[in-house]
Amino acid sequence: MKLNGAQILIQTLIEQGVSDVFGYPGGQVINIYDALYEYRDKINHVLTAHEQGAAHAADGYSRATGKVGVCIATSGPGATNLVTGIATAMLDSIPMVAITGNVPCSLIGKDSFQEIDITGVTLPITKHNYFVTDVNKLADTLREAFSLAKSGRPGPVLVDIPKDVQVASCEYERHAVVDKIPLPKVKQEYIERAAEMIKESQRPYVYIGGGAAGLGLGKEIVEFAGKIDGAIGCTFMGLSAVPQENERFLGMQGMHGHYASSMAQDEADLIIGLGVRFSDRATGNVAKFAKKSKIIQIDPDCAEINKNIRVDLGIVGDMRDAFKRIAMCCEKKSNPAWIARVNELKKQEEILEEEIAAASTVPLSPKQAFDIINELKPAKTVIATDVGQHQMWTAQYVKFDGPRRFASSGGLGTMGFGLGAAIGAYVATKDPVILITGDGSFGMNLNELATAVSYKIPLVIVLMNNGVLGMVRQWQTLFFGKRYSNTVLNRKTDFIALAKAFGAEGYRAETLVEFRRALTAALQDMKKGKTVLIDLRIDKDEMVLPMLPPGGAISDMITKV
Repeated sequence: MKLNGAQILIQTLIEQGVSDVFGYPGGQVINIYDALYEYRDKINHVLTAHEQGAAHAADGYSRATGKVGVCIATSGPGATNLVTGIATAMLDSIPMVAITGNVPCSLIGKDSFQEIDITGVTLPITKHNYFVTDVNKLADTLREAFSLAKSGRPGPVLVDIPKDVQVASCEYERHAVVDKIPLPKVKQEYIERAAEMIKESQRPYVYIGGGAAGLGLGKEIVEFAGKIDGAIGCTFMGLSAVPQENERFLGMQGMHGHYASSMAQDEADLIIGLGVRFSDRATGNVAKFAKKSKIIQIDPDCAEINKNIRVDLGIVGDMRDAFKRIAMCCEKKSNPAWIARVNELKKQEEILEEEIAAASTVPLSPKQAFDIINELKPAKTVIATDVGQHQMWTAQYVKFDGPRRFASSGGLGTMGFGLGAAIGAYVATKDPVILITGDGSFGMNLNELATAVSYKIPLVIVLMNNGVLGMVRQWQTLFFGKRYSNTVLNRKTDFIALAKAFGAEGYRAETLVEFRRALTAALQDMKKGKTVLIDLRIDKDEMVLPMLPPGGAISDMITKV
């Protein structure tokens, strides 16, 4: 059948299994929005308050499902407003297709109204991008974009479509959903070498990254750790992959990781890294990282092998297949001394947490707040966060009850990410969503409250309000002689009045009793389809501990101030 470019775009999205898109209309995408109107019974469009919110929503949609998230923006400022969201997805390997309109091909390069070279702008922050000049190639370009976004190491792909291509017509033929590009099978010699290293190990540590979490390998990892009698730790991006209650799981390691997890990794004689990149926040001082350990790194991206840490065995290819074959090659073994040591580290962590709690004199500590959240949150709740102290407390304390229950910006550390991501996660799953944020982060994209309320998104926002930029202030306290340069906000914002002005509900809490009461009421409101904000007051001097100082090693860990 003969369709114009805008219709081909929407038909191809439907063909590829897209049911929801996020975006904001403008002059160079009017034709696309006309096609969205035409096919509104087949594809749902969520109108965000800002294009950045659309990108973050598409990202949150993908994190909650593993599907390719889709966002749409017009040319010029609409396209550039997507940049932070695209970069966020790139750094965390989130599959996304961003679609932008542009001025007609005849006006490209003439500084036309709202013209921008968005493919040039996004070249460093996309897996690939396309500038489509021929309507006959549009459908296949989009299919290729979807295949690239979800293949290998996933990531964002941008497709820029000039206005005249949207208007032009050609024949369209429906195709099947595109497959991932197959990854090479790992040679058997690498599998056998890994199995031999595991056999020789007496203190194995299975290290889960975002790559393994994205593949949904949690069940297999638990079985594997039991077979080799090892401990399990994770990066920030690996959170929620393995059930929190699993006795082998020690939680996140690294700069603000769990004491037991970081110490066990440091004492291991073999680290088995699954989809991890050994970033600076995870390793600290690379010269002192895991000096007692051999390292196996398994990843679909060859660029990650030996990039940050020299490894003893790098395995590149189909990670699911490679891990399965390694597990099959391994014999069941027992490491009683290692498990005893891991249990000892867990007890030391419990004592440390008790000491931190005992040192607090405030009416409500972050740990107490998260205990209440864990107690009251419904099953299958997706937890989204912004970036800062609240994010690290979430990583330390929240008990995730299943895979893909966590949406947070890891690599880029994007303040303002959370509200858009929370909206996207709900649209994707229809499961309960709680956003943990701070007053600094929330102020960056609070306009998306309009989106949440307008679309009746049942969402609870726990705003940890300490009146400062908490994480930067913590660094200023510890490393800059308490010179609080521009981290004390002193804002007069009444967040309850703000929430109500947007049409949401609002509660304030300053004590443990008040927070329990507020969260209970908020969760009841959420069941009625309401967006609710809790202004949770916490002390500005609360710190995220333990902490490895920048460039520090395990021996430099800060556990108290």
